[in-house]
Amino acid sequence: MSILIQGGTVVTAEHAVRGDVLVRDDTIVAVGPGLEAPAGARVIDADGCYVMPGGIDPHTHMQLPFMGTVASEDFESGTAAAAAGGTTMIIDFVIPSPQQRLLEAYQQWREWATKSVADYSFHVAVTWWDDSVHADMETLTREHGVNSFKHFMAYKGAIMCDDEVLVNSFTRARELGALCTVHAENGELVWRLQQDIFNQGFTGPEGHPLSRPPEVEGEAANRALRIAEVLGVPLYLVHTSCIDALEAVTRAQLEGQRVYAEVLAQHLVIDDSVYRSKDWRTAAHHVMSPPFRAREHQAALWRGLQGGMLHTTASDHCCFCTPQKAAGKDDFRLIPNGTGGVEDRMSVLWHHGVRTGKLTPSEFVRVTSTAAAQIFNVYPRKGSVTVGADADLVVWDPEGTRTISAKTHNQKIDFNIYEGMEVVGIPAYTLSRGKVVWADGKLDVERGAGRYIDRPCHAPYYDAVKRARALAKPTAVDRD
Repeated sequence: MSILIQGGTVVTAEHAVRGDVLVRDDTIVAVGPGLEAPAGARVIDADGCYVMPGGIDPHTHMQLPFMGTVASEDFESGTAAAAAGGTTMIIDFVIPSPQQRLLEAYQQWREWATKSVADYSFHVAVTWWDDSVHADMETLTREHGVNSFKHFMAYKGAIMCDDEVLVNSFTRARELGALCTVHAENGELVWRLQQDIFNQGFTGPEGHPLSRPPEVEGEAANRALRIAEVLGVPLYLVHTSCIDALEAVTRAQLEGQRVYAEVLAQHLVIDDSVYRSKDWRTAAHHVMSPPFRAREHQAALWRGLQGGMLHTTASDHCCFCTPQKAAGKDDFRLIPNGTGGVEDRMSVLWHHGVRTGKLTPSEFVRVTSTAAAQIFNVYPRKGSVTVGADADLVVWDPEGTRTISAKTHNQKIDFNIYEGMEVVGIPAYTLSRGKVVWADGKLDVERGAGRYIDRPCHAPYYDAVKRARALAKPTAVDRD
């Protein structure tokens, strides 16, 4: 089937130009002005709208077993909610239990994800180390299209990596040409502060941010960056939430390190006052890690996004309903960490970014789609509006409005952290590989239609580092 998106403004990370987009089956076959609709084609009128690549959310947790429960959002409902918000691909996380084979965990997540309605891929976490992890990392990169490995520096006693695991895993990733991603919080400090804060009588959600101050994120970010620098491996920091971590990222970038950093939409617009709500339910639903920060951190994060120190935006979508959050009713340490947002990320960023002048439409495309596609090596198949690319597209109505609410969202959670926020800028149509899955405020999705997307490794970065260092090494003449 053919679809002609006609009369809109095509926006990519590089430019915005009036034009049409012709889709045949699951592929973009023509982009330009005045395209003719083939016989029998569906025509979508995009007058007054932008035609952009579908969003790529590089950080989600669907169906995640965590803190004694399982996230309420599964891959079917989660990818459907994403499509309703203009996101056409997610990169989720395989998180093995300690001592579990990476390949075993990967196969389990692949089975869970077969019901996805839109495309998906996986990062794989390294939560422990032995020879089997070393071997499985190669199998995952060579045979299963995994090019990124996650490292949790938090969650002591569960999935936290110590420095030995970081060094071993970073070294192996360097050999394979894979990217290392890091959750940067000093888990040892967090564990100590949690005990101290709880013993001081702060047992409710207000104890959560007190036990995870910006300094614990800044320290871990700097440590991970320095380890990566010594080993000559590129690094990607997930959910950068504070000035301390942003400064570490900026310094490393200015020193020539290959460093990428991600920011969550919610960290840009919500501050730490939520933890002081008199409504326990509201405060508990904002418990995530890193926590929400004071307002000065939000201003810095916006500057980082505008200045290019922060490259991608994500949702860290990890849903737990009120009865699940209630496991920590008398002890904030037991509240499952996570918030929703995969459906809301793009509208929140458009409303608070583009409409305020912080971002241009092309910069919006870059931080919601193209940069993730490039960093995780699926560009230009994803993240572009070019001939031959997958027809993952969103027709964006810049004047359309929506009031965000748990009563109307498509996410499988009984709370929304953006509750009551009116956003201007919404998807009018979402196309997943050439099929219209969102139109006129309604979903039309098919269970299992989503495909797993291979992400090949980049050429080993270490080779380039070695060459650069060799060129910079002074010769005998220079020393004389």
